Formats: sequence, C-alpha cells, structure tokens
Amino acid sequence: MQSLTKQCLSIIKTRPQESHKGTFGRTVLVGGNAQFGGAIMMSTEACVNAGSGLTTVVTDSKNHQALHARMPEAMTVDWQDKEVCDAVLASADVILMGPGLGEDEKSRELLTYVLQEQTEDQLLVIDGSAITLVAQNNEQLPYPKQTIFTPHQMEWQRLSGIKIADQTEEMNQAIQQKLEATIVLKSHRTEIYSNTGCFYNPLGNPGMATGGTGDTLAGIIAGFLAQFPHSVDTINAAVYLHSYIADQIAHDNYVVLPTKISQALPYWMKKFEI
Repeated sequence: MQSLTKQCLSIIKTRPQESHKGTFGRTVLVGGNAQFGGAIMMSTEACVNAGSGLTTVVTDSKNHQALHARMPEAMTVDWQDKEVCDAVLASADVILMGPGLGEDEKSRELLTYVLQEQTEDQLLVIDGSAITLVAQNNEQLPYPKQTIFTPHQMEWQRLSGIKIADQTEEMNQAIQQKLEATIVLKSHRTEIYSNTGCFYNPLGNPGMATGGTGDTLAGIIAGFLAQFPHSVDTINAAVYLHSYIADQIAHDNYVVLPTKISQALPYWMKKFEI
C-alpha cells in the first residue's frame, strides 16, 4: 500500500484566466432529512469551498432557510419536487448521495431514484446512511467504476461483510475488486482502495473525532472531482488535504471543527496550486 505525500496535491492547478463557473463542474448533493440537516450543510460548505463551480443541494425543505443563510453560494431544491430534481440531476457532473439522508422509506426511495437517474458520464459519491441502505437493500450499482463509497469502518462492515477486526488490506482489496467501486475507508489512517491501486493517508489527528468530519470529507471529494480529473489521484488529494488542514488546525486547537477545515480550503488550495 502506497503512502500519500504532498505530491498528490499536484492535481490542484492554477485556474485559467478565461473561465466561468461551468468550467469547474456542477455538483449535486442529495441528503439532509428534517433531523440531520447539519450533515448536508457541512458537505455543502466543503464542496463550495473546495471549488465546485455550481453546487445544488437536494434536501428536505426544512433545511432550505438554514442553507441559504449559511451557504448562499449553493442552490437548494425540495426533494419532493421530482420535476426539478430530474432536471438538476441530469445536469450534474458529480452527485454526492447520503449525508444526513436517514434510513426511512423516503430515504430508500431517494437512493433508488438517484441510482436510476445516474448516467454513464456522471460520478456518484455514496456516503453516510446511503451506504447502509445500499447494503441493506442489496442495491445494484448501475456504473460501479463511476462510484465512490466513503464508509467508516462500521459502514464498511455492513457493505463488505468484513467484521471490523478482520478488515485487513487483503480482505478489503478483495471486496473492492468485486464491487469495482473506489472505497475511501475512513479510520485512524484512512485507506483508499481502487481499481488502480491502494493508498493510505499518514495524516490526521484525534481532534478530528467529532461529528461532521466525514460529511466534510465527502464534500471535498465531490468538489475536487467536479473540477479536477475523474481519477483516484483526485480522490487521494481530497483525502490528504482534508487531514493536512486538520493537522494545521490541531496545532492550536484541542478539537478540529469540520467547518473550520472547510473555511481553510481556499487558502491551502492556493498555497498548493501549480
């Protein structure tokens, strides 16, 4: 397994002078029920700050006011409005499904709907409760090689069938090969399993052990994939920078708030651009 280094951030390129918001991709985030709206808000903040050109959030209408107040750069859609949802999903380069989604019947319907709507040229990031729903329902991925799962170890146990104690590199890679999707396995040292190799992130700290850290990572991954190459290199860069920023914050802070990572993204991306 290959260790990530700062070199992986070389995918962050200086933006061309002649560009517009469409140049940097269209990202659609789906999640945030009435109870877990904070999760989709943190993913949205991360996605926008990571540089997604256009970010739209498909969520429970109860979250719209808070989203508009916190992140006015993002657009919102009521997930009950199928006609608008159809149009928004069709326009996406990257879809992020799952932060704060929940596991009720509406959540299941939304997951099935998104899997049906995904096209062969769209990337799909599946996070949070959507991973559990995929496992419970034995959902079939329409385009597995275009799919990225971002589970923590318990979610990976549900999806892979591998108990946490048995989640070795060999076992994880074997299941990844069957799934064909890329796996970002979040833990003390996050590991990335893909069709082109296995990688681990040497960075990270205990201050990151707080709610929303994973939602933030998922948003960064989606934002990076919207504007940079559709490859594991871009996913690796998102994972590495997420922890790199968190380590800088941890120098002077006992707890690393996920929203602080998002707020620091534009600064550090400018530092590392080439």
